[in-house]
Amino acid sequence: MPDYASILKQYWGYDSFRGIQEDIIRSIGQGRDTLGLMPTGGGKSVTFQVPALAQDGLCLVITPLIALMKDQVQNLRQKGIRALAIHSGMSKQDILTTLENAIFGNYKFLYISPERLATDIFRIKLAKMKISMITVDESHCISQWGYDFRPAYLKIAEVRHMLPGVPVLALTATATPEVTKDIQKRLEFKEENVFRMSFERPNLAYVVRRTDNKPKELLHLLHRMPGSAIIYVRNRRRTKEVTEYLIREGITADFYHAGLDDATKDVRQHRWQKGERRVMVATNAFGMGIDKPDVRLVIHLDLPDSPEAYFQEAGRAGRDGQKAYAIILYAKSDKATLHRRIPDTFPEKDYILDVYEHLQYYYQMAMGDGQGCVREFDIEDFCRKFKHFPVPVDSALKILTQAGYIEYTDEQDNASRLSFTIGREELYKLRNLGEPTDRLIQTALRSYTGLFTDYAFINEDSLAIRTGLTRQQIYEMLIRLDKSHIVSYIPRKKTSYIIYTRERMDTAQIRISPAIYEERKARYERRIQAMVDYVEEDKICRSRILLRYFGEKNEHDCGQCDACIRHAHQEQDTPRLQPEEICQALAGNPLTPAELCDKLNADKDQLNKMLHQLANDNRIITQDGMLLIRK
Repeated sequence: MPDYASILKQYWGYDSFRGIQEDIIRSIGQGRDTLGLMPTGGGKSVTFQVPALAQDGLCLVITPLIALMKDQVQNLRQKGIRALAIHSGMSKQDILTTLENAIFGNYKFLYISPERLATDIFRIKLAKMKISMITVDESHCISQWGYDFRPAYLKIAEVRHMLPGVPVLALTATATPEVTKDIQKRLEFKEENVFRMSFERPNLAYVVRRTDNKPKELLHLLHRMPGSAIIYVRNRRRTKEVTEYLIREGITADFYHAGLDDATKDVRQHRWQKGERRVMVATNAFGMGIDKPDVRLVIHLDLPDSPEAYFQEAGRAGRDGQKAYAIILYAKSDKATLHRRIPDTFPEKDYILDVYEHLQYYYQMAMGDGQGCVREFDIEDFCRKFKHFPVPVDSALKILTQAGYIEYTDEQDNASRLSFTIGREELYKLRNLGEPTDRLIQTALRSYTGLFTDYAFINEDSLAIRTGLTRQQIYEMLIRLDKSHIVSYIPRKKTSYIIYTRERMDTAQIRISPAIYEERKARYERRIQAMVDYVEEDKICRSRILLRYFGEKNEHDCGQCDACIRHAHQEQDTPRLQPEEICQALAGNPLTPAELCDKLNADKDQLNKMLHQLANDNRIITQDGMLLIRK
């Protein structure tokens, strides 16, 4: 067997593995398909990076998290390990170069999003790569039973067929027993093979605070508890509002959501990770794959729509093993708000068919046409024209995607494009453009080929470095050149796409099966109810509630959640029941436990504990449901 411990010591500096890391590593190292269930902060990356370094060839890492890609590639390179990543925002030429390097460059890791798996260029290049193993991160996304299903993950099975004999390592921090089985089925495991790490986080206190004034309670918590914090809210608008409120109150904060451009995300993430901002106010787009171990506080101002999502987000606190808090601020109106997400996420089937029909009018698609067509999609423009709301439209398009009629992609970050609309001779005759503009044109012509025949993807930051101009100057010059009809310039933008996977059909022919709609809706309703039950329960240990949801039996209370602390205070306030009181009450007078409880006016839980103790001491017995003093 390879000396995995030496690899761990050489590159990570650790003397030994944690928890089930070594079991997973040895399993995948033996070529067995393996599923690892590890909580956030459990050290998932080591379980594929170590065995990949012990083998010849390239480890293909499939993950939807661009932040994780960038972070892990950077960390691996700092260790002297050759790693690559392909993600949105890269030009076509950059992607091609990266794939060529993966074939010929003796690299050990290639990180890629699941959406890239279906592209022709990737599959052509994959056939030439020497793949040692496949790692599927966030593998719960492959299960339609899971809380975060992504259809692109289903392409992984096709990639496995292209790589016969290559084992797969699936990793996730959130999977119910039902989803655990489904992951293995969808990834076509040769046999069931699961390693589970306890999801218990002894250093993390789960708390639910009931309040009608969330801003005031939020400030109270931040002033009372020091350290770095993440505040989760439901929508993008709220991230900005809460951030501005905190700044006015003297707390350093930034906001983060999927609508920000990559450069802004990187700057804000860096400031928060370096401690220049104490608080990050974010939607659920933030946190996955971001390694900051010293987060002391994760606060949810809005309820997540599943225990899986909550557990994932709450788990970003206290990854250094020190005491941390995961707190939900719960108001009376939150329950109704959460239940309103059900019709938004699963609109009526007639509404879904209306959206499909309006899509055809939007693109002026004739009956029987469309298969293979790719169209940019502006959801705000679409909703404005057909008087829809964006949230149910987004849900309807996702359901139509799962039903196989279209493919609706989330926002893709498209690089800027540039081409010259005049010929080379005409360009050289131009005068009075100014020295900076001439410098930009010459730099662009030296940096990119084919600008006179077709569009080329360009990078304004790269042009700024090469010309000595600012990015804003580059942008303004290209806009002026475009208006003068010297170039055609398409600035970088985020765009969603509709891809027609089949021809346009009459809505009467469209079938949305129970597996895609009714069954998934029922599971979503159960997750919503489980979240409501979690916040409204105040007597059972919160850690036990979460662990039970994920199929883990835990016989002890955490002792630090609000329910445990409340119970401890109640016990202190209740007069201690003495053994002799019980024996005296039963002397010559057998009673049922309920009758004894009424007679002593005792706390039920305290009485049960005392009866158990007396029975163990052989002082009392139970006969026909009656309690008796042992003779």
